[in-house]
Amino acid sequence: MPTVAIIPARFGSTRFPGKPLAPILGKPLIQWTYEQAMQVKELDGVWVATDDKRIKGCVEAFGGHVVMTRDDHPSGSDRLAEAATLLDLAPNDLVINIQGDQPVFPPDLISRLAEVLNRDPEVVMVTPVRQINDAVAAANPNVVKAVFDRAGRALYFSRSPLPFWRDGGQAYFYKHIGIYAYRVQFLKEFVHLPAGRWEEAEKLEQLRALEHGYPIHIVETDKDTQEVDSPEDLRKVEEFLRR
Repeated sequence: MPTVAIIPARFGSTRFPGKPLAPILGKPLIQWTYEQAMQVKELDGVWVATDDKRIKGCVEAFGGHVVMTRDDHPSGSDRLAEAATLLDLAPNDLVINIQGDQPVFPPDLISRLAEVLNRDPEVVMVTPVRQINDAVAAANPNVVKAVFDRAGRALYFSRSPLPFWRDGGQAYFYKHIGIYAYRVQFLKEFVHLPAGRWEEAEKLEQLRALEHGYPIHIVETDKDTQEVDSPEDLRKVEEFLRR
């Protein structure tokens, strides 16, 4: 099935306005993310979805593909769904949601997410996790944790340390990596579902799928991503890329 990566990118951000255009070693953040996605051989196309002409101009300047969306979307998933419609993707096509602030991620991970959807027609949504042993990171609400069943289906996502290791010992957790793979038909259904109470509590959009009874399949990886949530993160990413 055709597989397309779409990178939602908006200029406005409460913590970091203009983040997609922030320079990293001489290139804007959005270009790093786009070029990383282009390394995935299985993709039939890579597009940036934005509502900002500055981002559009930047993407076109480095030779990327961009689609302009509305400016009133409440989430990246809504922007993704509109982009899928504008690109005329078929219901069974696969769309990968790569966050615009992820300049570093393992390209083979995208391939593995798509593989799960291609292998099982009943799967509608897939996302990765990585095991961590750092209790400080687990306590960080910006690091989302996941628990899942023996069949690799998510049970819950939380900003709290999850699970709670009552008897101590060698605790470990699974850090959720914010990349998603969907079937286009499910993506369009998902954005019209009403938000659930756990989504409202945690401010985690993926909980909406679980609350409405849709399974999210998990792919484990031992590789990590580098995300930019604040201007301070730019220095961390630059140090990583220099190494």
